Amino acid sequence: MNITIFGATGTVGQALLKEALSREHEVTAVVRDVSRLSEKHERLHVVQGDILDPASVSEHTKGREAVISAYGPKFGSEEELVEAARSLVEGVRRSGVKRLLVVGGAGSLMTDEGVRLMDTPSFPAEVFPLAKAHADAYEIYSQSDLEWTYLSPAAVLEDGRRIGNFRVGIDRLITDELGSSRISTGDLAAALMDEMEDPYFVASRFTAGY
Repeated sequence: MNITIFGATGTVGQALLKEALSREHEVTAVVRDVSRLSEKHERLHVVQGDILDPASVSEHTKGREAVISAYGPKFGSEEELVEAARSLVEGVRRSGVKRLLVVGGAGSLMTDEGVRLMDTPSFPAEVFPLAKAHADAYEIYSQSDLEWTYLSPAAVLEDGRRIGNFRVGIDRLITDELGSSRISTGDLAAALMDEMEDPYFVASRFTAGY
């Protein structure tokens, strides 16, 4: 497929980029600073753009079969997630592309106790603003008329390789027999690429974990 990835310089974005290229997709990586992306590949095209500008989003997504966002704001600029969501929806709509896949946060997933992860007593206070921004951005995607999919990771996202043995769910946090909820960036990327290639969670959120 011919796809565009936003946020390709981040930890998740780099994993998505590698996974997409390994599956022989044609990838346009939109970054604010092209010097930050050192990856070289014959099917990779690195362009300068701004996810917060709908015109820029439209320019770099036109003619693509799918658009992926793994955008993450800097600490203290969490509200940019909401701005990015609005810009993505508007820009992708302008470009005529229907398929939008977003890697978001885990905070709004439900725990076995029936409350959102971000509302549990053990949830780190310093991470709450980011979780809240992810939850607000998710609402924007969920109300759009695009063929959107929102992927929430497990509670702990580890920078690591693809194992290939993970489970998927919808709105409930995935935990193992010890109550741990985690997944590697490699497997999260694989889960999203699986969904892009063989859509199942269209106009829906899903999650992945071990």
